[in-house]
Amino acid sequence: MTDFKRDGSHLAFAPPVEKWDDWVEYDPAAWPRRVARHYQLVPTICFNCESACGLVAYVDKETGRIEKFEGNPKHPASRGRLCAKGPATINQIHDPDRILYPMKRNGPRGSGQWTRTSWDEVLETFGTRMRKAFQDGRGEEVMYHVGRPGHDFIMERTLRAWGIDGHNSHTNVCSSSARFGYMLWHYADRPSPDHANARFILLLSAHLESGHYFNPHAQRIIDGKMAGAKLAVMDPRLSNTASMADYWMPTYPGSEAAVLLAMCKVILDENRFDAPFVRSWTNWEELEIDGFKAEGQSFESAIEVLKRHYAEFTPQFAEKESGVKAETIVKLAREIAAAGSRFASHLWRGSASGNLGGWQTARALMLLHVLTGSVGTEGGHNLNSWNKFVPKPFSVPPPVKGWNELLYPPEWPLCTHEMSFLLPHFLKEGRGAIDTYFTRVFNPVWTYPDGFSWIEMLRDEEKLGLHAALTPTWNETAWFADYVLPMGMSPERHDLMSQETHSGQWIGFRQPVARVLRERAGEKFEYTYQTNPGEVWEEDEFWINLSWAIDPDGSMGIRQWFESPYRPGEKLTVNEYYRWIFENSVPGLPEAARAENLTPLDYMRKYGAYEIKAEVHKLNEKPISSTDLSGSKVEPNGTVTTDGKSVGVMVEGKAVVGYGTPSRKLEIFSKTMADWKWPEFSLPEYYRSHIHRSARAVSSGETDAVFDAGHMPKVEWPKDAHGDVFTLLPIFRLPNLIHTRSGNAKLLYEISHKNPLWVNPVDAKTVGIKTGDLLKVHTEIGYFVLHAWVTEGLMPGVVACSHHLGRWRINKDEQVERMSSAWVDLQEVGKGQWKMRQLAGISPYESPDPDSQRVWWSDSGVHQDITFPVHPDPVSGMHCWHQMVRVEPAGPQDRYGDIFVDTNLSFAVYQRWKALARPAEGALRRPLWFPRVARPVEAAFYRTAKPK
Repeated sequence: MTDFKRDGSHLAFAPPVEKWDDWVEYDPAAWPRRVARHYQLVPTICFNCESACGLVAYVDKETGRIEKFEGNPKHPASRGRLCAKGPATINQIHDPDRILYPMKRNGPRGSGQWTRTSWDEVLETFGTRMRKAFQDGRGEEVMYHVGRPGHDFIMERTLRAWGIDGHNSHTNVCSSSARFGYMLWHYADRPSPDHANARFILLLSAHLESGHYFNPHAQRIIDGKMAGAKLAVMDPRLSNTASMADYWMPTYPGSEAAVLLAMCKVILDENRFDAPFVRSWTNWEELEIDGFKAEGQSFESAIEVLKRHYAEFTPQFAEKESGVKAETIVKLAREIAAAGSRFASHLWRGSASGNLGGWQTARALMLLHVLTGSVGTEGGHNLNSWNKFVPKPFSVPPPVKGWNELLYPPEWPLCTHEMSFLLPHFLKEGRGAIDTYFTRVFNPVWTYPDGFSWIEMLRDEEKLGLHAALTPTWNETAWFADYVLPMGMSPERHDLMSQETHSGQWIGFRQPVARVLRERAGEKFEYTYQTNPGEVWEEDEFWINLSWAIDPDGSMGIRQWFESPYRPGEKLTVNEYYRWIFENSVPGLPEAARAENLTPLDYMRKYGAYEIKAEVHKLNEKPISSTDLSGSKVEPNGTVTTDGKSVGVMVEGKAVVGYGTPSRKLEIFSKTMADWKWPEFSLPEYYRSHIHRSARAVSSGETDAVFDAGHMPKVEWPKDAHGDVFTLLPIFRLPNLIHTRSGNAKLLYEISHKNPLWVNPVDAKTVGIKTGDLLKVHTEIGYFVLHAWVTEGLMPGVVACSHHLGRWRINKDEQVERMSSAWVDLQEVGKGQWKMRQLAGISPYESPDPDSQRVWWSDSGVHQDITFPVHPDPVSGMHCWHQMVRVEPAGPQDRYGDIFVDTNLSFAVYQRWKALARPAEGALRRPLWFPRVARPVEAAFYRTAKPK
């Protein structure tokens, strides 16, 4: 069988690059006549998920209109292939309801009243206000809050230039728990699995068809399977991926770490582990557990202690916790051991993001990799930083000096990212205020838990002074902004993107298609919005111009970072920014461009991506540079330091760079966890989630058993919550949708527009319902009403409802996104008590797009997230998405889509979960070796002056 990946035969019919300036196809609408249409093809990058796949825009040469998007065959990660979301970009750019001009509210926040304004007015308003905040020493009151960034480093650079600790992100509702587990092992916060060369692939959740880096990963997983690799999927739900796997392990939610540790026990007990790797590359000599101290002891004695420590994790114990058969656990453990260094896996959301202690799943999964020696290997687990490439720009401002506790509060000193989903509660507690707030590609009212608390925050002008929503489309958060600023979609903006999609390095260039073509034709433009639809801008130019508006004469030291490297004192242009990077920061690119008689910038505009030739395996074995080695010394634990800073480690008599951990090795024992008041989790462990069966039993009133006292908050139901208790899985994805960005893609929404509650037939019989019946689902703070779908695709005791759906709007026809949202009546019926009822679903409507009159579906789904309280994990800070819910048949007064929430209860839940945290003590706020997205100076890590 032909290997599609290796010989490139799947690209045989892709338009060759030499014909991209005049590509001819026959117009299908003219059939049976043969009417030729001439296109110019321009590469860019998709923005409908984080994969950054390569797109090629087909621009009609006669009309100048983009007619379609297909895959870029020159993109090293996506290789000319796309999922459904890529071609659907055409729907988004031609969406008749999109925002085309900057808008300013002219009524109360949330009233839905807007007037058009100018970019000059926007820059003047925000520049003046921010300049005053900075001059008054209130820089911490300016906050940038991003959902999916879609670019690398430019905002960290901008915030540094402003001198503020103001970067907030969505990561603690997305992936921070898995990141934390990985980071404790090797500093990198993500895996980069080499699926294509693996012999055994283990996925936790549905990564192949709907998870992170979907398309590039899916390709490599299929490559691996075609080469003979076995695929196992651990997921409580029968996803499309699980249905195609060699093994499906439907674990009870939250029990995944128990299964993984049982596999580790099998490998340890049967001595199937890679002893030389574990001896050389783990910090076993620092092990302190169960009264044993490894210092001065033999490696063999440490292994025996580990065997005793994990003795309780028998396959039988794991079966009791998870429901996965013990014999299956043993069989897979042996197959993973046999794969050895060619064992690949991936964990991102799913188990990690759903559960209290979900980060332990990542730690346990990494223990499997360490035992098999499959770290840094071909076909194994690699570090994202080894594959992802982020080039440096022409100048980098110094790190900021401040520390914003609205971002990194003292209760969660180990959180991997900003505690963003708690922001409304922080402000309610009086921890601070926000003067100027930017939300970008970010819709917390809809995406986050406890969205009504966000509405309460966003409408409070004393706590939040000025709010700009930077978004291509109307959304639930934008309606509570002061300004709505339209930003470009993937063919309307510049960005650099690189991801850890496979065993290799690459850089992708997103670019504004219309501007590129018109400049090729000799036209000149100052700004991208002059070539985009309406006055749709791009963030790169917006931030440059806003920075000049803040510091017009350069006296504040901000403007200097946004001046041209080629024209001293003049305003930086986007062409100059990327020109400098491509000329100076991408290895091999200038030479490749020179070979084609092109500048590096023109090369990237022509191809849209570049593959960097670099070694990506076993980078931990790289020798320490002679510069770092000069004047260094070897510490008692084997680390090599220069001027007090760790630069590497001695391994088998060689000075190598190792990993980014304190020991410079893979940390099976985390001294950090012990030092920061979590000694019980210094090794990979398993502890029961907040939705464990014992917790369900207590919440159901079936038993008074104590479950993990001190680690798990008890559910306190509202008085009117009735019905049977279930575990709700609310975060699985549909393969053709992505958060709020696909709502205006009509062809995607036509495919998926309903999110019923999955119910096992056993539970359906107990509750007394069938498919299509209306259900009332009670959470700790309210309820939502939706239809049932009875299926054997998940185990009894568990129900599920997909993410993405349930969009709503408060205006009927103006400033709305009508293709995917229901018109609702939203009322605060009492202080903190919110009710929402759908007035009308989706229906045909008149617009410049004739398809809007052909809409045949009426359902927009139900907004479940808004009924969830916040569940901050006490260690990682991740919001634990899985919910304990009560389910009953809907009553006579209930209607589809009804929602009720009491934010007074949500604040009480927040306080119960906050009480589980163990705040930092002493002078240090956070471990110095822990990364931050926009890392301040080291002194900022200390509450008081750094000790001498």
